[in-house]
Amino acid sequence: MSEHRDHPPSDNTEDDDAYLERELALSRRGIELVKMEGRVFLRFSGEVRYEGLRVPYRLVPARGVLAKPSKWRKMDLLARRELIEERTSEDAIARLHAETEEFVQDIAEDADEFGWNPMLFLDVLDELETSEPAEFVFQRISQRLTHAVEREQEERHAARTKESINLAEYPQSFDVASRMPRKFIALLGPTNSGKTHRAMEALAKASSGVYLAPLRLLALENYERLQAARPHGEEIKVSLITGEERRLAEGATHVASTVEMLDTKRQVEVAVIDEIQMLADRDRGAAWTTAVCGAPAATVYLVGAPEARRAIEALAERLEVPLEVHVLKRMAPLAMEDSPVRKLSNLRRGDAVIAFSRRDVLMWRDMITEKGLSVATVYGNLSPEVRRAQAERFREGQADIVVGTDALAMGLNMPIARIVMTTAVKYNGYEEEEISAALAKQIAGRAGRYGVHEEGFVAGYDDETHSVMRSLMKEKIPPVPATGFAVAPSLEQLHRISSVTGETSLVKLLKRFVHNIDVPDGFFYPRITEEQNERAEWLDTLPLSVAEKFMLSLVPISTKVPMLQSAWEHWALSLAKKKVCKLTPHPQQLFYMNLQEVEDTCRMYSAYAWLGYREPEFFPSIEQAQELAREASERVDSLLQQQNAAARQRRGEGGGRRRR
Repeated sequence: MSEHRDHPPSDNTEDDDAYLERELALSRRGIELVKMEGRVFLRFSGEVRYEGLRVPYRLVPARGVLAKPSKWRKMDLLARRELIEERTSEDAIARLHAETEEFVQDIAEDADEFGWNPMLFLDVLDELETSEPAEFVFQRISQRLTHAVEREQEERHAARTKESINLAEYPQSFDVASRMPRKFIALLGPTNSGKTHRAMEALAKASSGVYLAPLRLLALENYERLQAARPHGEEIKVSLITGEERRLAEGATHVASTVEMLDTKRQVEVAVIDEIQMLADRDRGAAWTTAVCGAPAATVYLVGAPEARRAIEALAERLEVPLEVHVLKRMAPLAMEDSPVRKLSNLRRGDAVIAFSRRDVLMWRDMITEKGLSVATVYGNLSPEVRRAQAERFREGQADIVVGTDALAMGLNMPIARIVMTTAVKYNGYEEEEISAALAKQIAGRAGRYGVHEEGFVAGYDDETHSVMRSLMKEKIPPVPATGFAVAPSLEQLHRISSVTGETSLVKLLKRFVHNIDVPDGFFYPRITEEQNERAEWLDTLPLSVAEKFMLSLVPISTKVPMLQSAWEHWALSLAKKKVCKLTPHPQQLFYMNLQEVEDTCRMYSAYAWLGYREPEFFPSIEQAQELAREASERVDSLLQQQNAAARQRRGEGGGRRRR
């Protein structure tokens, strides 16, 4: 290195750096010595040419940062010169140029794929005022392009999804129903107005038909009603089909099923859709939309509450199906008691005492039995078989009083003389809130069974509940909305979305279904449940097909119960491993379980049977599951009766002590 200096070093670093730049001819080589952002660094300039593009750049090479200003000031002129010469070698310049060429080529090719001008992303290479090395600049630009690509793909996928599914055409997706001439007959009225009886008579007289229920219990009740009917002097061949159970009769002309199990391909003479006001249900309303649009019957009976009338009329008009509406009146009058019950001793035979949780139902049962009255117990966690057995005890006079939740409000025809509300507040899944007028009236309507009681009565147990019930009984129930009918995704629709977007994540497919499908006028509207979405997130972590994930997301089992959640996860993991999952029960295990555990075990076996019908190869123990569910149901019924008897015995031993 030459020791000749045409400008000797000074005490001013700015002058020294300017001298070095001139002596080393940095500017002629496209190099700047820059002080910025607490750093002294080198910046190389150049230009990349690629397929007609001219891309100028000013970038900091990998080893372009020389020092912090404080350290730079302490270095003598010779040390600075040697460091700059080392970092500005021809190899360093060539290396940065090659890296920039490769980067420009990658960005240009990616941008071209979407028809974008690459300079939208590459312009900044000549404009950046930063000490960041080139690799970080390249990363930031790549991220910008990636985000732009994701936004573009999102828009394309959204557009493709919208093109693939148009909910305005939802009724036409049911080939059989949309092509056949159909007629709707609406039978609307309060509880005990005889509407279901009229519809079932028409169904029994038809040459073929289907009854669609909101609950397994109602499907079972009306399956037996059809079996017992002899409209033409001969028995009706009828099958029972629910998610968890199949009782298939050879040559069956009629089917009793839960609403979700509707066969939209099998044409029948009459269909009965029960509890039609469930069109407005937050989680299950879509099943009723499907039933109305897709029931392949010449005559479809829509049975339910009067507030569903506007919704039914709107659907009939949209589907271009003629509609007859019959509004029925209650056959036995219903009245509020003058005053609340206030004391357990004021309860009487034929009362139905309503609470809104299993815990409260069992607490009231114990208090009532200790007063010397026998009690039947009904709540949602019980299997249909147990609910029916308990209701039968009340119906036959073996139980003086029935204590239950609002599960009593749907189905279970019982000779109830008076409804006694222990509270008018119910947990809605998020918080405690006052029950709606619709629910209050549906529960109250169970009092005064026609042909058994001349009049039905309603009372609150305490003053406040009595007052609230009096107000709710007078309140006008708002009509079911006549637009925005819920439509749940079908596997076919999810496959269609997957085929146009390439996505296989169930969460993303469900999200696209809800947010991207075409809803031209909002008459039909896409809905999924929160629980299905939560399940989908976990299922997406497993090696499962879209069909398998979708099926598992619908298993009718409560994920809020740890034992049931654990069973569901075990089934999902087994299916992911393509491992056959057989039941291995312990015959005596039910006798060591408490009531809650036996109830949950019953629900678990029922859910296994549901899975077995859909994936018999991997869940083959269907008959065993149903048998075990029946055994668990019998054990629950036995435990309820034992607890009932024990409470009455305690009352006898304690001389009738009072707890309330």
